[in-house]
Amino acid sequence: MMKLKEFFIPFSGLKLGKHEFEYDIDNTFFESFEYQEFNDASVHITAILDKMNNMMELDIEAKGTVNVDGDLTGEPFDQPILSNLHLVIKFGEEYDDENDEILVIPHGEHKVNISQYIYEMLVLAVPQKRIHPGVLDGTLQSEILDKLEELQPKEVKEESENTDPRWDDLKKLLTDK
Repeated sequence: MMKLKEFFIPFSGLKLGKHEFEYDIDNTFFESFEYQEFNDASVHITAILDKMNNMMELDIEAKGTVNVDGDLTGEPFDQPILSNLHLVIKFGEEYDDENDEILVIPHGEHKVNISQYIYEMLVLAVPQKRIHPGVLDGTLQSEILDKLEELQPKEVKEESENTDPRWDDLKKLLTDK
C-alpha cells in the first residue's frame, strides 16, 4: 500500500477551531490498497478537523456510490454509500491506533494521514450481502435469474385418489375420539 499524500492533514500550522477538507474518491484510491471488490467508485468525503489545545477531533462523512456485482446474479449495480466516522486524535509518547475511536500520535508530529480510516469506513459501509435492486422489485432480466427460476423446487400436489386406504383408516383413528 502506498501512502496517499493528499490524505495527510498538516495540523501544525492550523489555528485553533474547525477546518474542513474535501476529497473525491474514485477506484484508484481502492487500488492503492489492493482492494478490488469495486468495479468503480464515486464518493465525496468531507473531513472536519476541530483543533484544540491538547487534542483534535476529526469527523469524516462519506456520500456517493460504489459499483459492485450482485451476489445473486453477478450483475453490476451502483450501491449507495453513506457513512460517518468520529475520531479523537491525542498526543502521546508513541503512535497507537489500537482503539478504533482514538488515535494517539507522538508529540513531535505535525501531520496525520487519514487514508486508512477513510478506506476502512467505505469498505465497511457496503452491505455484506449485495442484492441488485432489480432483483428486489422484480425488474431485472438476466439469464441467471431465469435459470434459478427454472431450477427452483416445484410444489408437490397431493392427490387423494392415489392414497392407500389403510392409511386413510389410520387417519380416522386420530380424528375419532
